[in-house]
Formats: sequence, structure tokens, C-alpha cells
Amino acid sequence: MQKLSMDQLQRADVETFKNQEKTAITLVLDNVRSMHNVGSAFRTADGFAIEKIFLCGITATPPHREIEKTALGATQTIPWEHVEETTEAIKTLKELGYTIIAIEQAENSVLLQNFIPAKDAKYALIFGNEVNGVDEEVMTLVDYCIEIPQFGTKHSFNVSVTIGIVTWDFIQKSKFS
Repeated sequence: MQKLSMDQLQRADVETFKNQEKTAITLVLDNVRSMHNVGSAFRTADGFAIEKIFLCGITATPPHREIEKTALGATQTIPWEHVEETTEAIKTLKELGYTIIAIEQAENSVLLQNFIPAKDAKYALIFGNEVNGVDEEVMTLVDYCIEIPQFGTKHSFNVSVTIGIVTWDFIQKSKFS
């Protein structure tokens, strides 16, 4: 078995990517403190052709060397917006017809494998701070809460891993099912 070359992968250039149809998902980073996690969110968003990222509160914004270490240029392909209050981003997304989903361990959460995204819906997926999770005030505004089942001793995954798991699950269920 031989790895594919960059030419064989036939990836879109930046301009083609910007004009292609996007997956109807927006990521909302609620006070994510690590710039490496922010960069990873951009890279995942690019890989799955996500519409946009909202960077909220203390979440760092491009351009920044620490974000670019993991984003590898994806800050140039994914539209983003900084909003001081996550609640304001949510209100804007609700007005635009997005279903708001927190990824959190919470009362009445739905296990990821049991949530079936509607084919024609637009989703805003909220990922919280590495220590405190999604803010309590934000939790009062969500339509759903999704939880990833876990079987080890730790109570959570790294936020960048969580973004990858949940986004892939949505892509897989909406594009390949």
C-alpha cells in the first residue's frame, strides 16, 4: 500500500473551497482558552467544509502563531466571527434558523449515537471551555444537549477531540446514511 501524493488527493484550492457548498454546521467556541484547540477547530471545520466558526468570549482569534500551528492555513478558508458574549452569538444563530446544540454532560442530554440530524436543518454546535464546559447561561438557550458516551476514568475529552468526534458523527449521519 502506498500513500497518496498531494496531487493525487486533488484537494480544492482556497478560492474553489470558498465557493463550494458547505455543510450546514456552524461551530461555536464558548470561552475556549487554548489557541491550539482553536486552531484544531479551524482545521476540522476545513476538513468537513463547515460554514463558519463563532469565537466567543476569551477564545483567541486569528491571526496568531499559536492558532496557525494547528490550523495550518484553515483560518484563511473558514469564515469566523468574534462575539464577546456567547449568548449573543446564539441569539443571532437562532434568528437565522439554526438548531442550537450544546455538547455537554447535562441533565436530559441525548447520547450522540441517538441524535439523528434532520437532512435539511442547520446546526450550531457549542463547545465549551476546557475546564468549565459550556457556560450555564448558554445552556438555558440551547435546543438540545448532546453527550458523547465515555467508558474510562476521565470525565471528558479534549475539546478539539470532541469537535472532531461530533462533527464527524453529524457528517456521517447526514451525508452517508
